[in-house]
Amino acid sequence: MDMHASKEFLAELKVLTRIHHLNLVHLIGYCVEGSLFLVYEYIDNGNLSQHLQHSDREPLSWSTRVQIALDSARGLEYIHEHTVSVYVHRDIKPANILIDKNFHAKVADFGLTKLTEVGNSSLSTGRLVGTFGYMPPEYAQYLDVSPKVDVYAFGVVLCELISAKEAVIKTNGSSADPRSLVALFEEALGKPDPTKELSKLIDPRLGDSYPINSVQKMAELARVCTHENPQLRPSMTSVVVTLMTLSSSAGD
Repeated sequence: MDMHASKEFLAELKVLTRIHHLNLVHLIGYCVEGSLFLVYEYIDNGNLSQHLQHSDREPLSWSTRVQIALDSARGLEYIHEHTVSVYVHRDIKPANILIDKNFHAKVADFGLTKLTEVGNSSLSTGRLVGTFGYMPPEYAQYLDVSPKVDVYAFGVVLCELISAKEAVIKTNGSSADPRSLVALFEEALGKPDPTKELSKLIDPRLGDSYPINSVQKMAELARVCTHENPQLRPSMTSVVVTLMTLSSSAGD
């Protein structure tokens, strides 16, 4: 980073020296000579966005997608539930989920992380940070920060794991009338035959190699994670439990 990015640098350094988990990227060291450097463990397989958006890569199997979802959820559960103070990532998206050589996932990029004190359900932050398409209504409108901000963004990531579509879809190749991926899934799940509608959204590179029941359960999980009311979204602990059940039954 350039020297002027010292605020983000210190924020990330502060978080990563306090938290340690298998599903969070590991900080090895840092350097402040001339420029600001953070040194991380090497992650062999890049980020999730590259696997979903780049057709030159081998498509991820359904069981691998479920495993990546579970790993990411465990990383978020740790910072939400098991640290002395609660951390909110605020920028969960496929580009910030890294894939190691065994195709396990690690959550990365803690430069925007907001530290909240235990017991505070939410707090108001001074400015809007994050990525369009992953921000829940209460954050985009009122700057309310709580762990449920990450839960919403994680729900969007689940939709992307199923469909390999981006969070915001440009219709007819135009940016004039973009649609959110969340709205597409909401529409499909609200139809009389949701299984049929959902099958139209599944990443075509999967072919027929997926159990539709598992896909539907993940889509339903994404739906509750992206509920408009933050109080009706599940905790990451509940998300982990659901994904553990899916993982045990997901086949290639």
